[in-house]
Amino acid sequence: MSGFVEKPEPLEVPGLVHLHTGKVRELYQNEAGDLVMVASDRTSAFDWVLPTEIPDKGRILTQLSLWWFDQLADLVPNHVLSTELPAGAPADWQGRTLVCKSLKMAPVECVARGYLTGSGLAEYRESRTVCGLALPEGLVDGSELPAPIFTPATKAAVGEHDENVSYEEVARQVGAETAAQLRQATLAIYGRARDIARDRGILLADTKFEFGYEGETLVIADEVLTPDSSRFWPADQWQPGRAQASFDKQFVRDWLTSAESGWDRAGEQPPPPLPPNIVDATRAKYVEAYERLTGVTWA
Repeated sequence: MSGFVEKPEPLEVPGLVHLHTGKVRELYQNEAGDLVMVASDRTSAFDWVLPTEIPDKGRILTQLSLWWFDQLADLVPNHVLSTELPAGAPADWQGRTLVCKSLKMAPVECVARGYLTGSGLAEYRESRTVCGLALPEGLVDGSELPAPIFTPATKAAVGEHDENVSYEEVARQVGAETAAQLRQATLAIYGRARDIARDRGILLADTKFEFGYEGETLVIADEVLTPDSSRFWPADQWQPGRAQASFDKQFVRDWLTSAESGWDRAGEQPPPPLPPNIVDATRAKYVEAYERLTGVTWA
């Protein structure tokens, strides 16, 4: 069992039709047919959307994505049309709302990995492969890979795991030409972002992108290179062979699996509310990631 502890009721806004409630975002459509994407302060862990929000998280994710879209503009176009609030939208949407192109989305999570961890590490331990790609012997948790790899996954519904798949399976689903284009774009963007982050003392361990098509043109969509969609590690604390310090919601995961939370991850009960100190520590990590990457102080 998993999903939302309590699924929120979407706001009704004149001129907008609500399309979807995701883990973090609400998706609307305006009268012109454009998508209106609103990032909430919700957070998720272990396939549950938690009952406690992280203040400023939606704005941080949105503003960091916009910064990255600018850094990547010469590699791939993005879906953003405007950051202006739609008429009638609540003031609270300011800074967390994007008006975006409606694209034909590729049904694939495009994941790039430069370091071995997470589900990639679990597969490697079993078969010395990740998504069917053979890797050298002797790698451990946190090892840098010989070269970045494209490890796609199928998109899953809220509360379900994305499933890693082979490149060949992606080619069967979307065609060889599209699969090659997705792989090339994913690795090019990862390479650019890895170098930018490294210059700022952050290792980009892995990340996932979502792409769509505007006609024949490949366009990057959703969010990009945030602590929700990426593993960012402080470079000065990197030490292969153990779990790495990270700029994400690790405080949340660690507390939920601690005796203090009293929560049984294997049981059917939803997670409990987060205590204020965990909320504050998690917010501080998101702010630190934003400030280190962009060089801009979070107001």
